[in-house]
Amino acid sequence: MRLDKYICECTQLTRSLATQAIRGKRVTVNDVIIKSGSTKISVNKDIVILDSQTLVLHEGFRYYMMHKPPGMVCANTDFDHPIIFDIMYDEPAINKLHTVGRLDLDTTGFLLITDDGKWSHFITSPKHHKPKTYRAWLAEPLIDTAEKQLEEGIMLRGETDLTQPATLERISNTEVLVTLNEGKYHQVKRMFAALGNHVEGLHREKIGDVSLDEDLGEGEYRELTPEEVSSLAKPS
Repeated sequence: MRLDKYICECTQLTRSLATQAIRGKRVTVNDVIIKSGSTKISVNKDIVILDSQTLVLHEGFRYYMMHKPPGMVCANTDFDHPIIFDIMYDEPAINKLHTVGRLDLDTTGFLLITDDGKWSHFITSPKHHKPKTYRAWLAEPLIDTAEKQLEEGIMLRGETDLTQPATLERISNTEVLVTLNEGKYHQVKRMFAALGNHVEGLHREKIGDVSLDEDLGEGEYRELTPEEVSSLAKPS
């Protein structure tokens, strides 16, 4: 592999920035300063160091679960708010990662992150009906007919079709667990608004059969186990 390509694969650097680093004598291969990006290296044998940091090419796809904190956006760049990838700043080739779906700025909880586009698409595709469970805190006591209305589908403002059937579990008059099989824009908040209520807090707890790790605090993440990766890739 070309040295400049290898640097790009291991870091967030573009090809031009990798070239600048090489020409600036900031890169060594096996302790020798290399000045040409076209130099061929062995991924398995050569030791490449950039600015005193050994570069390691990650092989295979990566899968993470994160406990998203409030006040961060699910994007790779944003000019107004911190992004969830700020938490993962030391992961290699972080620019290749993306979130599997999104959580709103003020929503907390279970967020999936990967560089496997096919796996991500399977989970987010409506036709696979991957259920997602949210805990919602409401401003007012929930009306008696809420379960029936969610099961039958609700017409959201600006939509032409009813929502798919959703299940509701009451924890208290103002705290509920709601499970959706689709992911319309701001769906949970819009559903309860259609019921004459307001969501004051929202937290995603579960996707498919995988729950957010209780040991993860806000802003913490870990790799998914092979069993979790496989479970999320199965039809529900």
